[in-house]
Amino acid sequence: MDAPLSPASPATLPTVAVVGLGTMGTGIAEVLARAGREVIGIDVSEAAAKQAVAALEASTARAVRRERLTEDERRDVLARFRTFTDLQAAADADLVIEVAPESYEIKQQIFRELDTVVRPETILATGTNALSVTRLAADSARPERVLGLHFFNPAPAMKLVEVVSSVLTAPTAVAAVTDLALELGKEPVAVGDRPGFVADGLLFGYLNQAAAMYEAKYASREDIDAAMKLGCGLPMGPLALLDLIGIDTARTVLDAMYAESRDRLHAPAPVLKQLSEAGLTGRKSGRGFYTYTAPGSSEVVRDALTPLTGEVVDGARTIRSVGVAGSGTMASGIAEVFAKAGYDVVLAARSEEKAEKAKSRIGKSLSRSVDKGRMTAEAAAQTLDRITPAGSYDAFSDVDLALEAVAEDLEIKQQLFGTFDKVCKPGAVLATTTSSLPVVACARATSRPQDVIGMHFFNPAPAMKLVEVVRTVLTGDDVHATVREVCAKIRKHPVDCGDRAGFIVNALLFPYLNNAIKMVEEHYATLDDIDAAMKLGGGYPMGPFELLDVVGLDVSLAIEKVLHREFRDPGLAPAPLLEHLVAAGCLGRKTGRGFREYARR
Repeated sequence: MDAPLSPASPATLPTVAVVGLGTMGTGIAEVLARAGREVIGIDVSEAAAKQAVAALEASTARAVRRERLTEDERRDVLARFRTFTDLQAAADADLVIEVAPESYEIKQQIFRELDTVVRPETILATGTNALSVTRLAADSARPERVLGLHFFNPAPAMKLVEVVSSVLTAPTAVAAVTDLALELGKEPVAVGDRPGFVADGLLFGYLNQAAAMYEAKYASREDIDAAMKLGCGLPMGPLALLDLIGIDTARTVLDAMYAESRDRLHAPAPVLKQLSEAGLTGRKSGRGFYTYTAPGSSEVVRDALTPLTGEVVDGARTIRSVGVAGSGTMASGIAEVFAKAGYDVVLAARSEEKAEKAKSRIGKSLSRSVDKGRMTAEAAAQTLDRITPAGSYDAFSDVDLALEAVAEDLEIKQQLFGTFDKVCKPGAVLATTTSSLPVVACARATSRPQDVIGMHFFNPAPAMKLVEVVRTVLTGDDVHATVREVCAKIRKHPVDCGDRAGFIVNALLFPYLNNAIKMVEEHYATLDDIDAAMKLGGGYPMGPFELLDVVGLDVSLAIEKVLHREFRDPGLAPAPLLEHLVAAGCLGRKTGRGFREYARR
């Protein structure tokens, strides 16, 4: 993606030195040069400096081809970027941005040398995302002019810039770099000095949990990554993202976070240390969690852990008809999914009226699909005809798959499975859509626990592609094979996981949401800044507080409590602010107020 076009004349900090011309430093230099700044690129390696020039030449040539720059503008951009191997070149800079390796020793040496080179008023910025800005500032001759300026990779494309103040930083320095960020077309977020700041502080805890989940062999790397992409709309799965960031870099950031927080969620998963020390640092080395065609390549190649594709499923039972228990949004959505795929569906609720209402909701959904050109009116009518509403679960007597989508209450679900056990024919597969309760507890409510499995759909079921397939220790192999085959027929992506709290998605998502709430409790950052940081810096489709208000704070609290109860980790204890809002009846969009207020419809 190309950087924003340059303003006519740079008003703020016209000459900027960038120290360290790796991928990040080169990207920052490009953003600055294209925004009209004179850029002094400095790297001890002459090869790195030449590579930075070549990268800028290539990216600006692409911009000309795409008509984002004229040839004259390209020449001007290239003329504004000069490279050197000596810090003396920074003497005339108004701002120096240091993007050297994440080492106090290296960064402190650079800052000490810069003290003897630059003018007294020159602002010194560190690009660190893991080290203490305060510690670096304290070693400087003029700590008031030192701050953090944390860009995100790739710098030309990513909008977020975290402006990090220490207790020593002068407000004038913060104001100057904030104005610069705005002139560069970026969105600056003001944060205090703590490891990871906002975006990485939340992101790396989540990545660490994903690495620990993989290390525990709870789920495969492919399933963990697919679950978070399809279940949360993330641009990359966590293990692929760790490979992109660099596993050694991630370990450094987590070490720094854990040293400050002592939160076990930040203690680097042992697998990160093992991979780092083996030199398997991700894409840059050609191998990390995945294997790549060559060092630096993004192309994944098969290795010993890659699952076979096009695998024939043995022992699957034949599924022709499906019973869906429930009358809410999830139940009607799942019934719609199966009917669209050609299955005969019995949609049963506690009364005929509720079942008819649920079928009516499906009819409206299908009509919207027709209006949007996604299906024909004839296909919609045929789909609706496949759904038979029923006011009693006795209607499940002949279904091949009985699936419940009722209230997330274990007692209610166990009673329902007891009913399934009585009314469903031998050999029927019995499934629960629970997102947080133990599947085995539902299985034990029947005389045939081997037939019981979890099928966790995501809301809205017709749109969301993911299904978490949850085996208990009692689930039969043929039942598991059957559900995998059914997922393929209803055009959903199944991921396998074991029967423990949160499965894959919620076990990784909700600790991240909880940590975001803790940041607000600690007055470290505002709701708006945290939401902006995660959307702009992490590529999340929604910020954590937007998402919490959509999911419902009561639902979120219930899941947090389940996770805390199962894993007994103090770091998973629900944030008190979440509990207080729920107690006050502020449950999110559905009540008109959660973390934010909403206009009532």
